[in-house]
Amino acid sequence: MTLLKPLGEETWGGATWPLGAHIDPADGATTFAVAAPRATRVSLEFFPAARGADAELSVPMALGEDGVWRAKVHGARHGTLYGFRVWGSNWPHVAGWEPGSVAGFVADRDDELNHFNPNKVLFDPYAREVTHNPMGVGAERAWFGSGPVDVDGRPGRTVDTARIAPKAVVIEDDTSFGSHPKHPEEDNAIYEAHVKNLTLHPSAAKLGDLLAGVPGFEGLPNIPDALRGTYAGAALMAPYLKALGVSVIELLPVHETDSDQVGAVAGTTNHWGYQTLAFFAPNRDYSSDKGLGGPTREFKEMVRAFHEAGIEVFLDVVYNHSAEGGNWGGDLDSAGFTTLGGFATTEYYALTSEGGLIDGATGTSNQMNFSSRVTGMLVLDSLKHWHHTMGVDGFRFDLAPVLGRRPLEAEAEDWEAQRRFFPEHPLLRSVRTWAAANQVEVIAEAWDLWGYEVGNFPSGWGEWNGRFRDAMRSYLKGDGNTDDFMAFFNGDWLHFNDSGGPQKSVNFVTAHDGFTMFDLVSYNDKVNDQPYPFGPSDGGSDNNISWDSGGDQALRRTRWRNFWLTTFLARGVPMIVSGDEYGRTQNGNNNPWSLNTVGIWNNWAQAGSNAPTQVPVDPDQPNLPGYHDVVGATDGAEGVNPLLRFAAYVAHLRATQPTFRQRTWGDTQIGGDAVSYVYFGTALDDAPRPGDRQIAVAIDSGLTDGDDFWVLLNMYDEPATFDLAEWQEQSTHQHDWHRIIDTAPWAESEGNCWGMDDALHVTGEYTVEPWSIVVLQARPTEPDAEPQSLWGRLGGVQVDREGRPYLRGFLDRILPRLRRESTSTSLDTTRKEVR
Repeated sequence: MTLLKPLGEETWGGATWPLGAHIDPADGATTFAVAAPRATRVSLEFFPAARGADAELSVPMALGEDGVWRAKVHGARHGTLYGFRVWGSNWPHVAGWEPGSVAGFVADRDDELNHFNPNKVLFDPYAREVTHNPMGVGAERAWFGSGPVDVDGRPGRTVDTARIAPKAVVIEDDTSFGSHPKHPEEDNAIYEAHVKNLTLHPSAAKLGDLLAGVPGFEGLPNIPDALRGTYAGAALMAPYLKALGVSVIELLPVHETDSDQVGAVAGTTNHWGYQTLAFFAPNRDYSSDKGLGGPTREFKEMVRAFHEAGIEVFLDVVYNHSAEGGNWGGDLDSAGFTTLGGFATTEYYALTSEGGLIDGATGTSNQMNFSSRVTGMLVLDSLKHWHHTMGVDGFRFDLAPVLGRRPLEAEAEDWEAQRRFFPEHPLLRSVRTWAAANQVEVIAEAWDLWGYEVGNFPSGWGEWNGRFRDAMRSYLKGDGNTDDFMAFFNGDWLHFNDSGGPQKSVNFVTAHDGFTMFDLVSYNDKVNDQPYPFGPSDGGSDNNISWDSGGDQALRRTRWRNFWLTTFLARGVPMIVSGDEYGRTQNGNNNPWSLNTVGIWNNWAQAGSNAPTQVPVDPDQPNLPGYHDVVGATDGAEGVNPLLRFAAYVAHLRATQPTFRQRTWGDTQIGGDAVSYVYFGTALDDAPRPGDRQIAVAIDSGLTDGDDFWVLLNMYDEPATFDLAEWQEQSTHQHDWHRIIDTAPWAESEGNCWGMDDALHVTGEYTVEPWSIVVLQARPTEPDAEPQSLWGRLGGVQVDREGRPYLRGFLDRILPRLRRESTSTSLDTTRKEVR
């Protein structure tokens, strides 16, 4: 180890160095700072190895007026390992104390319920990397238990953890993450993925070969075996995502996490990574370079690869709880803190009046305290690090309502008051303000176990729209919830009109925690109790609003196309789950949170097959249970998955058409300036009625550069004929309608989609097959001898059969949530009518 030497001790108490470890460019020394406002002593310790070694140097730190302890040490450069020991009024420091002793011990908690124990080495909450996670130490994990909990026959408080505790790592890295693409929010299409699942399947080694015959996906790389399941492997997927037509990859948690899922090893818990151990450190297990600094460098190189392909990187972040768990054995004096709670239990965690860790809103053994300035600062500083240093473009916040609660503003056991959500919480406002200033997108999972807050976050926040998910699932299985479908297909104005625009609604029908899109159309109920590699796992919703399509494979594929299509054409920002684009199945498991298995990883052989669920789960393990053949043999050419072709066509349609990427809702009239979604029955001469399962959506491009569209939906078991009313051609407006999409089974051999040059010119009537959707696109052209087009760009007027313009009947009364009034008074009136 390089000679370490404290520097300028007399200045530490009045210093303002930032939290964490930072190299001072003026003198090359490293500053260390950690928040522990109720501690009475903090020692900074340096270690020669991550495990199996005692500290080589211990440096007493100085307390500042801001509750932060600081020290400055020369020689603590890149790769230096460090940790902390903390004393409090419950355990004051006395002469003669040494690791493992109880010298000075008074109680396991101080009067304010903080758990201070100098026998427990803690790592820096602001650590840029962490050497290992507590679960990885095996049976010795019990050593982390403090208080009176029994550990190998003695009280846990007496067990010194120096030789097993995770250590923080000083990081110096200048790897470039490239340039932020900075897409307008409305242009985004989000692809949610897990770093491991994306490329860990053996088929990833043949990705380029498997998709060589799929139009648009030629020339992709094969993923080297050594890089499968890593940041570097994910980086090589950038050309695939670009070919698919998405603009954002949203990664499930990449913060260092407490898990026994190492590499391809299927442990017992936490494969998804929602037990955050360190909020600034990239997960070492996801890096092919496991050396000190390797995860940081490799993560930034991955971000650069996506940026160079024009793809933004979002992170799923978990600030609502931590991996430190709850009270051990139900004893309030016992816990297993390795970082946050050992420095400031009451600052970081919500507690009962007796000091018990609560998890009412999270269900994960603890819940962060956002009445605390220290905890709020941790979140903001973490976001800034991942954006400014690591190159991340946006964040999705797990169980985000927790960040909008103030546990100290109510009695600890007043659970109704504790559940209260504050839309204007200082942290939510601060995140919003910082994000806007830095062109960073912030998206809330707007519900937790205590409340459903979709549409209630401050203006400027995006939100996962669970109401969109439920409305689409219901309507597209024939429930006839027509009014809901129209409202949410049009961007959910009722809930998002004060959020900054429809682009703040993230529209999805599937996410990581639920059915895949193909399982949604293939199962009535979850199947989580099946054997490896598709189970078993616990939990998962019982209310999936799913339908197995009567076991009809062709109908399942049609309904899959319907879900994909409506997600991308709805007003708002679409989000889909990795693998949905080619029909990935989990055999009906809707909560594989613990499954790091070959059955759950993306099998790219499916993407290159016209019978994706007939390929082996793993050719090298022929005795494994196979995929349920939910997709069947499609009408695609051999080696070409027609689902993938359709998915890419629709994604690129949205990406190239401004019509579908707007920041306003428009109105209920055709021919206005803004893009409008206007709804009709099959005769196209009046608004739909409640319960209608056959409707037409006119998407008028207004004065944008986009085209006009009809979306004709038939969610009924008989064909629907849409009467394309005659059009009185005007000399200033000449156009035709062309069928570019038909999701019906008959069109699968043609890909269910056509380029404009090959699209059918539609006049008169069009019959939409059962459970199918048709999309017509306007195209300026010479008029037919007897023009029968409807309306189109540049101010078309809809007319009845006799050529007279008609009013849309009771449209405004039936669709009040779509009404866009011009004055605040009428807007308020509309809100009251709706509610």
